[in-house]
Amino acid sequence: MPERAPRVILAFDFGLRRIGIAAGNTVTGAATALGAALATAAGPHWPTIDRHLRHYQPDLLLVGRPYNVDGSIGTLEAAAGEFAAALAARAGRPLARVDERYSSLEASAQLKQARAAGTRGRIQRADIDGAAAAILLERYLRGERDGGG
Repeated sequence: MPERAPRVILAFDFGLRRIGIAAGNTVTGAATALGAALATAAGPHWPTIDRHLRHYQPDLLLVGRPYNVDGSIGTLEAAAGEFAAALAARAGRPLARVDERYSSLEASAQLKQARAAGTRGRIQRADIDGAAAAILLERYLRGERDGGG
């Protein structure tokens, strides 16, 4: 079976106040948190997102899909879906979605563990959002996809 060409992926953990961003690729299977873009009722801070799009030139965009614990669609899905559609149109790149349940909790726990180990300093909310986007990307790279109920 022929190997696929390496692909760069930018992942986004959508939120109403911040949108976490991470980058990774299919070669290493790892993701790097890039922080977060601010978001307001008027929408995301597109200049921040555009800067990452220009820098990384991703082959694929990934946006988390918010599900409830029971697998039903979360209340943020309409807004996350609008963001995903706008992002794909703006970037002209294909887009995939991945289940984002527990990503922020997992990110927070990882960062707290790193702080306790002395490998990082104070944790900001943007750090958690970026780490959550990295978790989404790593899930995708492991083969997990949109796994709602």
